[in-house]
Amino acid sequence: MSAIITGSPWPFLVLAWPLLLGLVPLVPAWRALAVRVLPLAPLPALGFAVLGAPGTTGMPDLLLGVELAAVPGGALFLGMTAAVWTAAGWQAALTLERGVRSGILAGFWCVTLAGNLGVFLAADVVTFYVAFAAVSLCAWVLVVHERTEAALAAGRVYIVLAVLGEAALLAGLLIGAQAGDSLQIPAVREALSDAPLGGIGLALLVTGFGIKAGMVPLHVWLPLAHPVAPVPGSAVLSGAIVNAGLIGMLLFLPPGGGWGGLLVGLGFAGAFGAALWGLTQANPKAVLAYSTVSQMGLILALVGAGQSVAFYALHHGLAKGALFLLVGVAMAATGRRRAATLALAGLIALSVAGLPLTGGGLAKAAAKSGLAPALALAVTLSGVTTTLVLGWFLWLLARDDKRAQGQPWGALIAGAGALGLAAVLVPWALWSGATDLPVGYALRSGAVVEALWPMLLGLGVLAVLCRRPVPTQPPGDLLHLLPARAVGWRLPDIEPTPPFGARRGGLRLLVRAARIDAVLSRWPMAGALLVAGVVAFALLLP
Repeated sequence: MSAIITGSPWPFLVLAWPLLLGLVPLVPAWRALAVRVLPLAPLPALGFAVLGAPGTTGMPDLLLGVELAAVPGGALFLGMTAAVWTAAGWQAALTLERGVRSGILAGFWCVTLAGNLGVFLAADVVTFYVAFAAVSLCAWVLVVHERTEAALAAGRVYIVLAVLGEAALLAGLLIGAQAGDSLQIPAVREALSDAPLGGIGLALLVTGFGIKAGMVPLHVWLPLAHPVAPVPGSAVLSGAIVNAGLIGMLLFLPPGGGWGGLLVGLGFAGAFGAALWGLTQANPKAVLAYSTVSQMGLILALVGAGQSVAFYALHHGLAKGALFLLVGVAMAATGRRRAATLALAGLIALSVAGLPLTGGGLAKAAAKSGLAPALALAVTLSGVTTTLVLGWFLWLLARDDKRAQGQPWGALIAGAGALGLAAVLVPWALWSGATDLPVGYALRSGAVVEALWPMLLGLGVLAVLCRRPVPTQPPGDLLHLLPARAVGWRLPDIEPTPPFGARRGGLRLLVRAARIDAVLSRWPMAGALLVAGVVAFALLLP
């Protein structure tokens, strides 16, 4: 009789612990206080990452045989993800109101966390898909937690895109698994290069992963979801969850091929376009959402160019998670405390823009190493738009008059500040192990000048925009640019953007898909026919 669990228990504990804590809200007496356990849920993953993510776990009798082992660069991804979830869980425990609603959030929070960690530990296709589905679908609760009209509308857009992404991902993985005659991720990745339907499979995978990673033009859920989610939810959505799509591309897309050029093109379109569109936003969290689309676009462009991106993703996840949390800290601060909060946010923003001597400066220098001159210039120029959009965020945050009464500023700044300082300092500690470059590489005079001039140019343009701001637009960009038709449903405004009353018809297909799903869910045979269709599709593959 085979053992239930083989190998090291560490990877198993990383996923089992948050799932166990996710059961706490099921006890009625504990439900109202369940949010207090959220900072504890990522701790095994954080310890596992600090140790270098050692060991593998096998569970041959679970699903089709579960194998857990850190993916390439997994220690960096796991450490960053666990750190962001820990800091966000700390703020959630301090700020979210106690009650049934927060108990529901706590349960789904833990399942989403387990899925987020699982994509960095899955060694087989089935385990990866289950983990990806968990992080993708359960995160919907984080978006709609406030139950406002805007939150529910953003949640509809999010869940429809998430389901479409899951369907594309499942079909792409079926093509790869059939072609490789294996459920091991390396075999599927290799088979997709030469499979008869490999091109279709890759397109489906890029679509499924691109939605989660915020790749233009599949990014529209991000600027809608972030402003309406609670601040801790926004922090994990932007700092950690988007990396589930990134790791999928790194694991499954074979090197070379036309998809690389596609990612470079779409990545830089997002890197520059999203940052500039962020200047049209009046909500600080919406601006940060577009900054995330911009930074993820830059990372995806580097993936398409064949660069290692784990080091850059580490810094971005820590920094963006901290900036979102500082929005909540600023609401709890006045006077000198508010000035200190803004100063810390400014330091982290400068790091993201690539300020020399900061973690962001190191990450950007490492990312440009070995790039073709044209691509390296594009990465350098992205410092202009990054400075612009994050400077605009700071300007709006300083003028924002929203206040949260009775919240412990000291405890809040401790959590967000620790995460932000980690973004600035941790890359220095990891430089030698994460890159093959000498310590002084990013401190060369040429590298310092190359990093500074885009920031100075961006600050100059920002000074003009603060006096003459561009016209304000609602978040959602492409959704609002689609042809307008009255279809009986519209996307509500997200305060404090101006009213946008015209009904928009570009969501017709999304709304109809939701209605069809509601009808099918009442038909008992729908699920069985769907499974039969998937099986038939797999059998018919050559």
